[in-house]
Amino acid sequence: MIKVSVFYPNSEGSTFDHDYYKNSHVPLAASTWGLDKSQIERGVEGPYVAAVHFEFPSVDEYRSAMAREGTAAVLADIPNYTNIRPVIQVSEIVE
Repeated sequence: MIKVSVFYPNSEGSTFDHDYYKNSHVPLAASTWGLDKSQIERGVEGPYVAAVHFEFPSVDEYRSAMAREGTAAVLADIPNYTNIRPVIQVSEIVE
């Protein structure tokens, strides 16, 4: 199992619309990539204002999802909720 985490570092001047992210962007991404669920986090303390986690059966399935035609629309939607450049972590779930 592969977990893809997208983190949004908090910095001076950064903006983030949590409602748009939860209600529009993440559902768009999940639908585009054929995922049933995701886990959204709102930063309380620490270096990130928000994060989302998606699970894929394998690295190949993750790569296939990223190559889908709709991924361009997902990426183009980022300025609608933030001016932060996201940090992506792809991990293997080992336990």
